[in-house]
Amino acid sequence: MTVSIKNQLIEKLTQKSAVIGVVGLGYVGLPLILRYSAIGYKVIGFDIDESKISTLNHGRSFIEHIPSEKVSAARASGFEATSDFTKIAEVDAIILCVPTPLNKYREPDMSYVINTTDSVKRYMRAGQVLSLESTTYPGTTEEELLPRVEEAGLTVGENAFLVYSPEREDPGNPCFETSTIPKVVGGHTNECLEVGVALYQHAIDQIVQVSSTKTAEMTKLLENIHRAVNIGLVNEMKIVADRMGIDIYEVIDAAATKPFGFTAFYPGPGLGGHCIPIDPFYLTWKAREYGLHTRFIELSGEVNNAMPDYVIDKLIGGLNGHKKALNGSNILVLGIAYKKNVDDMRESPSVEIMEIVRRKGGVVSYNDPHVPIFPKMRSHKFGLASIELTAEKLASFDAVIVATNHDDYDYDFIKTHAKLIVDTRGIYRSVEAHIVKA
Repeated sequence: MTVSIKNQLIEKLTQKSAVIGVVGLGYVGLPLILRYSAIGYKVIGFDIDESKISTLNHGRSFIEHIPSEKVSAARASGFEATSDFTKIAEVDAIILCVPTPLNKYREPDMSYVINTTDSVKRYMRAGQVLSLESTTYPGTTEEELLPRVEEAGLTVGENAFLVYSPEREDPGNPCFETSTIPKVVGGHTNECLEVGVALYQHAIDQIVQVSSTKTAEMTKLLENIHRAVNIGLVNEMKIVADRMGIDIYEVIDAAATKPFGFTAFYPGPGLGGHCIPIDPFYLTWKAREYGLHTRFIELSGEVNNAMPDYVIDKLIGGLNGHKKALNGSNILVLGIAYKKNVDDMRESPSVEIMEIVRRKGGVVSYNDPHVPIFPKMRSHKFGLASIELTAEKLASFDAVIVATNHDDYDYDFIKTHAKLIVDTRGIYRSVEAHIVKA
């Protein structure tokens, strides 16, 4: 009896004789590569960034929380990184981990997904599974990936397989890693789902099967919209509480003692990371196709996007109390990663704060122990390096903005030597003349 292409592929995935291809060697792709390599699969990583490829092929990591020792171990096990997409033909599984940003109109920019799929499809063959992990709107897999795979002369569900499985990475989180975060998997067909489960079940402890790729895509959006909406709520309450002379952090801490019906979310200078600030706009954009307006979600997006301006207003007010204007003042931003204790700069609100300071005539500098050199970014360019945080340096700035609350910082030292502090993270709970709570 002839063994089906599906069963052949499942057998290869089960026996770990399958070759895994990961496209996109960033915060999502690299942890996947290391996980598959560690459990015995041959892995090929694909990217168009030659510097990333060179770094990885030399056994080094370019992400702070991922040690180079793990990359070296993967290399010793046969992992290679390449920009040669003809090698797609050599792999059995293709996992796409490419960016899905917003354009300047805050609409989905699908160019990375589309262009990558166009590059991949040229070399696809029968007996492969293609999995998309990037954040996107419901329907992307069916509308964008499916026709392109079929253009390669393949029949999805018969001799090729298509799944959507959203990434859930949380960089720097010590409590979870790739293998311990449950994996949602949706297939274009039941056969696709079977292959998708076989692809991930050896690498991830728990697989969560859903009925379709659309369901999996919507799951990813709900997870992050839930956070965005709740953070938007506390950001708005922070503004109201501040006007009333109430410390919102004291309020949240007290509310968090309720053992049911309340989850603590904390305000900040805006939203960062790839997913949480972006995902709501993917859904609102797609909802318009169905004649719907996601009013609740859009409102939270407006609140969160306005927070950097709120911080700047507080900065201007603080400088005014010192008889200074923002124009010409020297401003130090503490922490430019999007969250504490990582080097991840994606959609960091700190950078937006820096942009506004510069636009208004301020002279901006930064310190971040995790980001020694301001990196290349799609929408921002600062020729800056992290300054040394000395008493003399702190005292030389007209204002210091605590934008990211890294654990490395000595906040008492900062409080002692800074002339003016704009605190966006609730670090300083006591009322001090030179501390502005933002």
